Amino acid sequence: MKFKVDKDSCIGCGACASICDEVFEIKDDGYAEATDKEILDEEVKENAISAMEGCPTSAIREVKEEEK
Repeated sequence: MKFKVDKDSCIGCGACASICDEVFEIKDDGYAEATDKEILDEEVKENAISAMEGCPTSAIREVKEEEK
């Protein structure tokens, strides 16, 4: 499982990084970015999904298998 942050929608609030810092971080430009690594740990997956669902601008999406 992987995630992607739409930089055009992201407002840099940091909610995703505070919920799941194993996957999301706020970069120097002030916007969130998701790790490019495949997420295998179930707890980390759950936290990443919570971060995606909690994003106030819906800037996070799951990368589907065919997109990888």
